[in-house]
Amino acid sequence: MKTALTIAGSDCSGGAGIQADMKTMMANNVYAMSVVTAITAQNTKGVTGVLEVPPEFVTQQLDAVFTDIFPDAVKIGMVSSGKLITAIADALRHYQATNIVLDPVMVSTSGSRLLCEEAVSELKEKLIPLASVITPNIPEAEVLWGRSIASAADMEQAAKEISQAYGIAVLCKGGHNINDSNDLLYAEGRAKWFQGERIDNPNTHGTGCTLSSAIASCLARGLSLTEAVHKAKEYVSGALAAGLDLGRGSGPLHHGYQLDR
Repeated sequence: MKTALTIAGSDCSGGAGIQADMKTMMANNVYAMSVVTAITAQNTKGVTGVLEVPPEFVTQQLDAVFTDIFPDAVKIGMVSSGKLITAIADALRHYQATNIVLDPVMVSTSGSRLLCEEAVSELKEKLIPLASVITPNIPEAEVLWGRSIASAADMEQAAKEISQAYGIAVLCKGGHNINDSNDLLYAEGRAKWFQGERIDNPNTHGTGCTLSSAIASCLARGLSLTEAVHKAKEYVSGALAAGLDLGRGSGPLHHGYQLDR
């Protein structure tokens, strides 16, 4: 069985963070492991508290994983400080990790700030260049690009310039009243749109975590990046279209909705 590691914060409500990541990975036939970067008090309505794990202990967790069950893919989610980012980047370089999917979590779906301002530069300098692909939403892409995004053309330009600046692939996620839920992948000098339909389901808590984890799962299983994004987007859309009620503890993975193998 292929293996995948999530490096992220814990969500006690189970809908996002490492809980959503591990459910996604296990539902898609990869062995899931986790390195916890923060403990949060949150639910589908918002984040009320964050307790960061000391960087030294994050390093210990990473050493424990990489020296025993080497991951075929790595998903990185919430990293709330520059020191944590440095610890993670150092370990990934040391172990020469591959298939790194970085979800640059800066703001939660409910609008809570999850990455302190001073850590953004550390993210840009140390972690983003190590990624195979990053998956920013519109507000996060605006931070990385340094300009506002108001159209599909802006999405294309932002993804292109971010990709060229860091030498990585960029999946710029739609939504936020731009282009419905169409996502744009810019990789190896080419742009590809993945069409999506806006689904009338208010339970979107953790969808970003789930999408990036599904991509990592597919990469671990040997799919190309384009195939991985396609399958992952199908997976999230299918879960939302099923009308699953996250507010009652029925996250997209409790119902066994799986990607095609």
